[in-house]
Amino acid sequence: MAAAREEAEDVMFGALENMFKSTNVNPKDIGILVVNCSLFNPTPSLSSMIVNKYKLRGNIKTFNLGGMGCSAGVIAVDLAKDMLQIHRNTYAVVVSMENITQNWYFGNKKSMLIPNCLFRVGCAAVLLSNKSTDRCRAKYKLLHVIRTHRGSDDTAFNCVYQEEDNAGKIGVSLSKDLMAIAGGALKANITTLGPLVLPISEQLLFFASLIARKLTDSKIKPYIPDFKLAFDHFCIHAGGRAVIDELEKNLQLSEEHVEPSRMTLYRFGNTSSSSIWYELAYTEAKGRMRKGNRVWQIAFGSGFKCNSAVWEAVRTVKPSDCNPWADCIHKFPVEISI
Repeated sequence: MAAAREEAEDVMFGALENMFKSTNVNPKDIGILVVNCSLFNPTPSLSSMIVNKYKLRGNIKTFNLGGMGCSAGVIAVDLAKDMLQIHRNTYAVVVSMENITQNWYFGNKKSMLIPNCLFRVGCAAVLLSNKSTDRCRAKYKLLHVIRTHRGSDDTAFNCVYQEEDNAGKIGVSLSKDLMAIAGGALKANITTLGPLVLPISEQLLFFASLIARKLTDSKIKPYIPDFKLAFDHFCIHAGGRAVIDELEKNLQLSEEHVEPSRMTLYRFGNTSSSSIWYELAYTEAKGRMRKGNRVWQIAFGSGFKCNSAVWEAVRTVKPSDCNPWADCIHKFPVEISI
């Protein structure tokens, strides 16, 4: 427990120190705090640890999200967005992380060994504001958050499941059906997202395909909209090589579109809910983020969930010394052998 707390403090406080340094925001001005970590939820909570460390004000609204999987970062942003619509003229901080110390699997069950190979420690701290005076210095504007939950289906519910093996050792089991379930959740998510972001021409083609499939009993292949017409950058959760490959193929993306995801998986591993922020940081470190660019963050998580966040760059974002890629971005991309 002591080691797990130390790990949490290292990543949370490190990310927050960078955030406060780069934004020049006083911790006392934070009105809303949302922390998400699936597998480590001590008492006092992780959010209380942050309040204690930075002596945040007594009327701060704090939330601690547990057990919500790798897509919880988008859920946390959605919660912060809703809170900012209620509480005016304030700041919200979202801290997305995962903790490994108490959650390494020491057994021999194959389906529970896979997370040992993928998951690594990571954390991101995000500052959101509803103050009109911050418009000129903000990097992004949040346009949409779309959340899809397939938990009513038993197969989807059980595909990522924390349990004990026959020897009583706790781990997270990944089902062989995981990719198929993720594909179904993705389709449901983009069906809702598409009309909000796609040009009219793509929407008409999609709905024409949908009607044709209804009339011909699904004998026609479904039309996959060209999301490259809606987005300039893609931050696909670095859940594993298979996840990135599948989305690259299904969404007909280029190597450059999935480069941030592949390089994040290669450099940092699967950092759970914070991976989409490491990917956004990669794009910034490469100097590719221009004013008006749109970013699609998409993440999958236990439950089973598929969540999307859409951002628009309100200014050209220059590489920063606080960027986690700052000391090594010149080495990337690298060729990954299979």
